[in-house]
Amino acid sequence: MTRHFLDIHRLEAAALRGILDDAHARKAARKGWPMGRVDADAPARDHVLAMIFEKNSTRTRFSFDAAIRQLGGASIIANAGDMQLGRGEPVEDTARVLSRMVDAVMIRANSHEDVERFARVSTVPVINGLTDRSHPCQILADLQTIEEHRGPVVGKTIAWVGDGNNVCASFIHAAPKFGFTLNVACPAEYHPDLFDLQKGGAAVHLTGDPREAVIGADVVVTDTWVSMGDQDYEDRLEAFEGYTVDDALMELAAPDALFLHCLPAHRGEEVTDAVIDGPRSVVWDEAENRIHAQKAVLAWCLAG
Repeated sequence: MTRHFLDIHRLEAAALRGILDDAHARKAARKGWPMGRVDADAPARDHVLAMIFEKNSTRTRFSFDAAIRQLGGASIIANAGDMQLGRGEPVEDTARVLSRMVDAVMIRANSHEDVERFARVSTVPVINGLTDRSHPCQILADLQTIEEHRGPVVGKTIAWVGDGNNVCASFIHAAPKFGFTLNVACPAEYHPDLFDLQKGGAAVHLTGDPREAVIGADVVVTDTWVSMGDQDYEDRLEAFEGYTVDDALMELAAPDALFLHCLPAHRGEEVTDAVIDGPRSVVWDEAENRIHAQKAVLAWCLAG
């Protein structure tokens, strides 16, 4: 059966734990190596990954390209606008064609439904590199980073401060799977989708007060208040007043609390320079770990 990686809530906890453990192991095994050296086991040798981008990308584009190369494979990268997708070819037809040309497909898409349509007919693994609904690969890198610095994530409390967006949704999906508590602080008009909150269950606590969410937290996470495609910039800035992660807010968290941000950051909006550049920030490790987490996802998908 073809293994797709579309949403964290679709996978069993044991499979997710195995992927994260593999990410840790792969990073440790190549300590000190040049970026271009292939992993010893080379699980993607002779395999090709197609990457399709409908949205701008820095970390997803570079990390997936580095990931497949380190696994021993190769990549083909295309912007959707340069493909027949951009001229109206049905998603399903593109999926059928690429299934005969490559071994796996990563899509960074505007519509989550399009990725699901692609996966329904694809005979090769499909990986969600970001959609309007979720960003599962990012969360695995985030959890890897937390565990590197603070040990197992199980039993910890993570505070999300800001927009109930796609990254927040994937954190919600991950909470019951990995056994951590997630406090989500969002303005009422930008709260997470009810579908996602149901997936999080008792592991997720929703509030409109950032201070309440952060008190005693082991990790504080935020993201830009205005995502790609959002048209309500001024309204969002007004709604998120008081949600900036600054030194005062971080002081309410645990004394050794970490700060995470998936980047790019709008400094001075959702986070201050003092926090993102400060001693509690692990955002650069977090960005690097996109490579290792995605290597583990690719290896899992290809082993199916």
